[in-house]
Amino acid sequence: MEKVNFLIILQMKIIDCTTYYSEDLMLDVRLNVLNEYVDKFIIVESKFSHSGKPKPLNFNINNFQKFKDKIKYLIIETEPEGINQNLQNSSAIKRTNSLLRIEQSYNYMINALNDVHENDLICLSDNDEIPNFEANDFKNSKNDIFIFKQLFFYYKFNLFYDLMPWYGTKACKKKNLISLSWLRNLKNKKYPFWRIDTYFSKLKQTNIQIVENGGWHFTNLMKAEDIYTKLSNFGHHNEFDDSGITVQDIQECIDKRIVNYDHQADKNKSKKYGANYNLKIVNDNFLPKFLITNREKYKDWFDNLDD
Repeated sequence: MEKVNFLIILQMKIIDCTTYYSEDLMLDVRLNVLNEYVDKFIIVESKFSHSGKPKPLNFNINNFQKFKDKIKYLIIETEPEGINQNLQNSSAIKRTNSLLRIEQSYNYMINALNDVHENDLICLSDNDEIPNFEANDFKNSKNDIFIFKQLFFYYKFNLFYDLMPWYGTKACKKKNLISLSWLRNLKNKKYPFWRIDTYFSKLKQTNIQIVENGGWHFTNLMKAEDIYTKLSNFGHHNEFDDSGITVQDIQECIDKRIVNYDHQADKNKSKKYGANYNLKIVNDNFLPKFLITNREKYKDWFDNLDD
């Protein structure tokens, strides 16, 4: 993969914002990969899952002492306003409620941005989306918004899903930030200046840079039972609830290196499980330098053909 030198900008700080559920493995990798570039890590955890189930607080700063001076940890104590408690068996209502909780988690982080300078770069990711800050010189860019085009991995650090890139991390300077939920929901494309609809939608922007070689999306690097718990509680839990998938089904997918979720399906398609796409094992050159250097530490999360 082509490497582009990244210029460290002393005048511009980088603020990394992410949500947390219980994924210590991914948070450990994230903090280590980004520590060289990031000035502040903002981590938010809720006492409720995206499905609305009460959950314990799992973040423990003692597990990340190396980064404690950079971490700002926020706790969401209550459910957001507008949750519909009356139609819990409706898939559409479940999804709407999940979106409210997700939006709450993003916008809650704004509480930690009060002391951030207007020229500082605000980056928003899910915990398993790791931006590659070597890929771009933000200081000299004329763009207001950055969308990171990321490599997509499943179950293991080197099991590659090559059907599509993942547009995960999104970033902009503080002065351009409308809200963090706005940033997250931006369309993953640069619109031409003459598109009339860009004047009527804040989610369609013309001054965007798609960051090639923009990092890595490592999804479901967990045991089968933990993946089941995650899928039962994440934003699209309504789709998973309707699928009938068991822990044993997930384990079989891991063993066979198969993804059974159709990431290319139309968002209105009711059935998205059953795709059965074969993942590919790739060499270490696709991965962050930190993982290559510390491969032995994370050896249980690398796949080998001989296994």
